Amino acid sequence: MRNHTSLALRSLLVTVLLPALAVGAAPEPSLRLDLAQGGTALPIQIVIILTLLSFIPAILISMTCFTRLIVVFYFLRQALGTTEAPNNQVLLGLALFLTMFVMGPVFARVHTDALAPLMAGEITHAEALPRAMVPLRAYMLKHTRERDLALFIRLSGSPRPRTPDDVPTTALVPAYMISELKTAFQIGFVLFIPFLIIDMAVSSVLLSMGMMQLPPVIISMPLKVLLFVMVDGWYLIVGSLVKSVM
Repeated sequence: MRNHTSLALRSLLVTVLLPALAVGAAPEPSLRLDLAQGGTALPIQIVIILTLLSFIPAILISMTCFTRLIVVFYFLRQALGTTEAPNNQVLLGLALFLTMFVMGPVFARVHTDALAPLMAGEITHAEALPRAMVPLRAYMLKHTRERDLALFIRLSGSPRPRTPDDVPTTALVPAYMISELKTAFQIGFVLFIPFLIIDMAVSSVLLSMGMMQLPPVIISMPLKVLLFVMVDGWYLIVGSLVKSVM
């Protein structure tokens, strides 16, 4: 798994870099900026690559388990009532590295099937991109609800696919995203229940004691944090999330 994780970032880049490399790529691009001899191919290619690099966050969010993880973590923070602890940077970092861990085997297949043969000169850029998409599509299909996929296929007017290979990527990606959002909201609702019970119990006790001027959150938040620590909440939640997305 350590090797898989070390290849994850490099293999993720291939899904963005391959289309750019396929545009205007030459076997031995000239470094001379000679307009008369077409020497602008390399600068234009670099501009295209740098432009497409901006799509890496979109690919990370829409084609991996990152969305489910970060949404659940935000729900958890709201349920605990700690609005700034852990802060956004900590949650984003945790979600990012958990994504690298979970998607390690997928990115390793991308590296083995597409990136390594491309770097060795065994295949072209046009052949490497479909190969890189195969493991990503298989992962997304595994975690996409049929109802969501049917919705986007119907909206796009595409014919009903007979095999998973016939599913268009343009319909698969949004279907996968709303499936992940639905699952994340379901997990978030379940996380809210025990903390909601604590809030209701604290409010009832304070009301019965006539302490209506004391905000219940002042008492309930330490109790919720204590409960979360006692049950080893991060261990349970992260373990369950990782098992659900692998």
